[in-house]
Amino acid sequence: MFAFSCGVILLYRFSVLPPYPWLFLSLFVLLTFFIAKATRFRVVVLLLIAWVFGLGWAAWHADAHLQQRLSPLQEGVPLTVAGYVCDLPQPGSFNSIRFSFCVESWPESIDLPDGGAHPEKIRVAWYGSGEKVLPSGAILLEVVLKRPHGNLNDAGFRYEDWLFRHGVRATGSVRGVAKLTNGACGLVCSYHAWHRKMATVVEGYFGGAAQYPLLASLLIGNRGHLTGIHWQTLKATGTIHLVAISGLHLGLVALAAGLLCRRFLLLLPSGWLSEKNLRKTVYCTVILASLFYALVAGMTVPTRRALVMVVVGGWFLLKARDVSPWRPFVIALTCVLVFDPSAPLDQGFWLSFLAVALLVWVFSGRLRRVGWLAGLMLAQCAVFVGLWPVLQAFDQTQPLVGVVANLVAIPWVSFVVMPVLFAGAVLVFITGDMVVGHVIAVFDAVLGVLWYLLQSVEAIPFDPLPRLTQAALVALALVILLVLRFPDRLFRAVSIIVLLGWVGLGWRSPEPPVNPAVKMPEVRIWDVGQGLSVLVRSGRKVLLYDTGPEVKGVYSAVESVLLPNLRALGVKHIEHLVVSHGDSDHSGGLSALLNEVSLGAISSGEPVLVGEKLARHPAPLIQDCPRMTQTFGEFELSFWRSSSGVSGNDASCVLRLFHPKLNVDLLLTGDISRSVEAEMLADPRLGWLSAFSGRRILVAPHHGSKTSSSTEWVAGVAPDWVIYTAGYQHRYGHPHEDVVERYQKTGAVPLNTACSGQLSVRFGPESLNIVEAKQQAPFWIAGPGLARDQCKIP
Repeated sequence: MFAFSCGVILLYRFSVLPPYPWLFLSLFVLLTFFIAKATRFRVVVLLLIAWVFGLGWAAWHADAHLQQRLSPLQEGVPLTVAGYVCDLPQPGSFNSIRFSFCVESWPESIDLPDGGAHPEKIRVAWYGSGEKVLPSGAILLEVVLKRPHGNLNDAGFRYEDWLFRHGVRATGSVRGVAKLTNGACGLVCSYHAWHRKMATVVEGYFGGAAQYPLLASLLIGNRGHLTGIHWQTLKATGTIHLVAISGLHLGLVALAAGLLCRRFLLLLPSGWLSEKNLRKTVYCTVILASLFYALVAGMTVPTRRALVMVVVGGWFLLKARDVSPWRPFVIALTCVLVFDPSAPLDQGFWLSFLAVALLVWVFSGRLRRVGWLAGLMLAQCAVFVGLWPVLQAFDQTQPLVGVVANLVAIPWVSFVVMPVLFAGAVLVFITGDMVVGHVIAVFDAVLGVLWYLLQSVEAIPFDPLPRLTQAALVALALVILLVLRFPDRLFRAVSIIVLLGWVGLGWRSPEPPVNPAVKMPEVRIWDVGQGLSVLVRSGRKVLLYDTGPEVKGVYSAVESVLLPNLRALGVKHIEHLVVSHGDSDHSGGLSALLNEVSLGAISSGEPVLVGEKLARHPAPLIQDCPRMTQTFGEFELSFWRSSSGVSGNDASCVLRLFHPKLNVDLLLTGDISRSVEAEMLADPRLGWLSAFSGRRILVAPHHGSKTSSSTEWVAGVAPDWVIYTAGYQHRYGHPHEDVVERYQKTGAVPLNTACSGQLSVRFGPESLNIVEAKQQAPFWIAGPGLARDQCKIP
């Protein structure tokens, strides 16, 4: 089973999907070896068979998902599809609701993609739906769709990963909704309709509670009412797991059901049930109670995973055999991967199984029982330290206050909140509106205490934990776990002294931020959608040109792309931040950026407007776009700005990066229009613009808009490569086909971040290399027939 699980997990390390028919065919060859070889080798061959079978099982599952494709001809075209809503609709941005829709029929006039099938699940947003009602059961949707696509960079959140993980094969918006009167609603459709009705009933009864967002999350797994303040506090205290119906919640339900059932059965006359039948009855009750709660909670991914663990763990308790606790662990792991082969793409999969593994490691094989308080502290320390390297690998923080918060919150939720919520909900459903007011008051009291505790812990002025190298962090976690596991006093004393000394030396004084040195200069043009952000590195020096787009409360390129990538690169200090101008797609998230990294200087074509965005943030003096040439490592930087005193796009600060050794330059022009392009071409001080004999890379002005890149500009600049930084299927339609045609006539090689993802320009000792992120992307992002594989610049 463990070999099978390793095979499933290994698949998602491949950039190319292995052909599963050949994998299954190879099993027959391995079976012949298994039959023919000696016992010693048969064990090895058996492990290999299980491993190949796991790899083939996951490949077959992945291929079935990838065959569900939306044709390029169907993108942006209104379509009417029939099906049902297959999750709880959640409020979205711009007065919208967002939900997943399981499609049961497509228009008959639409041909199937070659060798594929229509998407079975899509993710859509219904805008302007504040007063509209989304019907339950079978419905018709008029939608405008596009294929799965998201930002593709070396680090940071990948929307395409999330879509593939959840089986979503198209995204889009809703134009119209209609009830399908004659449509059949099958078992799954009926369940989702019942679950939505259950959520409506809960909101009808308890919607007036002051703590309703927490109540709905803990009771039925509906997290759509949690606000940004809730998420900020939960993240800062490391308690997000409390509002995801998972092992903690199902474990409490299983424990309560088992205790109540056994207590009731023991009241029956002796002899009615044998001990064996009593145990079976208790086990069945536990499974039915857990299954019912999982259905009420929406059967989400963590809920299903926890349900499998309860079933497997309960079975071993039922059998009461003296076996290693790792056996049910491996069986549960295998069952999860059999039913959900794409689970390794989910961070929660790793965190949940590793947390269970840590608890098994710490508590199994002990000669003495551990008291409840010591056990709680031991469990928290083990999980905190053991998951720290994993969270850092996922670019997540591990707040030190999380230990304190969980020590308080977990017992309170386990022994007070959840029993009160369950008892109150049952009471209200039985009696109706008679006691709702009193029950809500009790709910608000216990949840108010929980929220007060979390906010109080959040306010504790703990210093953030240092960001160690991954190797050092793994070593630290191993030493502490060994100390927790083995009670030898001498070993513990020596380990604690070493750890305290190491921590003391590491925290004795804050070191000045120093960036790691790069062997060769590089420029990274990040994929931030419809916007621009470029990182320049030479030696230890770092320059950032623009920070990408931001929509308050919706999306920030700084938080989703820039900061994860800067952390992955080890960048702690930016010598020079150039904000071309003040538009939100070039200057988003400035405060968030300055909270994370130190900064030397800021320049901008619109210093006043950029300064207003940082009015509440202590930042260096924002300078006007400098009209000078300066050395930056192996680069020469030349700045330019229009002298006509304009604002907006035409105020963009233009930057030229010149690499003398390779005789290559790269032009960053912001959003300048044709009039400013003409001004640049006519400026006698810019001899390098039209009279340049080397190779040139141009980031197209204004993302390739038709208001820029005039015929004279394209001919005068004459780039060898032109890069468009545009959004995929964006409403602005950048780059414009006329602009693309002008650059093509000059022989410039076109690249688009919407197709290529992040572009890395590396200046080697003797050659220039441009690397597209899609060349190294996994098979579910850049595989044959997918959006990036067929993406074309118009």
